[in-house]
Amino acid sequence: MSLKLSAADWKKLFSLPVIVAALGYFVDIYDMQLFGIVRVPSLRALGLSEEEVATAGNSILSYQSYGLLVGGIFWGTLGDKKGRLSVLFGSIITYSIANVACGLIPQIAFMDQVEAYKWLRFIAGIGLAGELGAGITLVSESLPTRLRAIGTSLVAGIGLMGAVVGNFTVRLSGDWTIAYFIGGAMGFALLLLRVGVIESGIYTNLTKDKSVSKGNFFMFFNNWERFVKYLKCIGIGIPTWFCIGILAYFSNEFGEALGIAEPVEPGMAIMWAYIGISAGDFLSGFISQQLQSRKKAIFYMMSFSAVAVILFLFAGVSSANELYAICCLLGLGTGYWAMFVTVGAEQFGTNLRATAATTIPNMVRGALPAMIAIFIFFKPSSGIIWAGAITAIFAYAIGFYSTLTIPETHDKELDYLEE
Repeated sequence: MSLKLSAADWKKLFSLPVIVAALGYFVDIYDMQLFGIVRVPSLRALGLSEEEVATAGNSILSYQSYGLLVGGIFWGTLGDKKGRLSVLFGSIITYSIANVACGLIPQIAFMDQVEAYKWLRFIAGIGLAGELGAGITLVSESLPTRLRAIGTSLVAGIGLMGAVVGNFTVRLSGDWTIAYFIGGAMGFALLLLRVGVIESGIYTNLTKDKSVSKGNFFMFFNNWERFVKYLKCIGIGIPTWFCIGILAYFSNEFGEALGIAEPVEPGMAIMWAYIGISAGDFLSGFISQQLQSRKKAIFYMMSFSAVAVILFLFAGVSSANELYAICCLLGLGTGYWAMFVTVGAEQFGTNLRATAATTIPNMVRGALPAMIAIFIFFKPSSGIIWAGAITAIFAYAIGFYSTLTIPETHDKELDYLEE
């Protein structure tokens, strides 16, 4: 199929639902990755030792992941029961308030500040969980079939640059609390833009039929074929959060293990990874369109990221800049994130689509504590490098198997129901 797009096609690709979803995901990623960027300086500022920074950082990151897991189920079912727009409004209010509160942590005196940090990141995680799934669902249902992959790739490609802006915001402001305030302010500003967005026609038609069960999360578990398909959708995304949640987040520890003389900054590693992810997400939609296959596009990109993981761990990296460059390659390979969420949306009927598209990426994010646990378990006996390699084997085995065995959804019509 030719990738030539008409003026009318470009107009649809840059329609209000796509723009709002992209900007919403931009703010979402800014806020989601902000703790990873300010993890070390913020915890040091609260008076923690280096050992306590590592322990508390793992704990807070896990709390945020648990919040994403809980929020994914809540917002997903709400998106199918009450509409995609209810999630786009409710989620951004929740995480914007939580992020403003995170900026006030140094002033908290009524409880332990680290404990407050954990719970605020948990609440932020709940809010952050709703943004991408609702946005991708709305865009998928609003665009013609032939433009779906490109449209969702635009959403993710633009949105993922939020991590880059987050890193520069921290650096330019010189104060991690200001970065949280800015994130909250951007969220509230985006609410004004969302007022003009309308619900997708496919979902509006569904609301007329009161007999259809909508947003029933347990429907993923009452049919074996549907359950296996749901697990495979989750499995496809596991390598992406291994690369970000293990390699990039703990790049300072890997840098020490590799013998790199200068300090490796996790904020820079995350930024370069997301520059790569953004580029990869822009490309993935066009690659899928050219290959006429979601599965092939994901498989090739996942394979590229696996090679980058090997380079990260075993290529004998000797400087921080070399490590950042490999993080960019990791990001480029895992830039199938939007494609993976789109596949999740396309696998299920309209009455479960928002639930699927919202819970699936958050199940992946919620799997990060398990990957961290594997990583930590093997560190004492195998060392940091091999602990990372063993965790990678688990993540990529699941990812490749899921990708190769899940049904193809390219050109699949979405106007159908799950029974």
